[in-house]
Amino acid sequence: MTEEGIEAYEELKNSLTTAPFLLMPDWKLPFKLYIDACGEGLGAAVHQTQIINDKPVEGPICFISRQVKPAEEIYGASQMEFLCLVWALEKYTITWMEQYLM
Repeated sequence: MTEEGIEAYEELKNSLTTAPFLLMPDWKLPFKLYIDACGEGLGAAVHQTQIINDKPVEGPICFISRQVKPAEEIYGASQMEFLCLVWALEKYTITWMEQYLM
């Protein structure tokens, strides 16, 4: 195996054996919601920018995803993205409500 191949293998092995880096939410800071949809599924991630080691770091708080239902497969791109937005906001309702109630 070439040195480049060994490095790629080690990087892959490290990625598969290391827990993902998730931030603990800071309820005083705003959240960012990222969404993406395609003909097969919906996905969303909540991120937040926090100060870590005196540097602003944007990182994920949590992720969700689901398959597209058969009735949703006919949606166009704009409708699918809007579906994803509504679905993600519904799933994260507690997160949004807690931020504004605390």
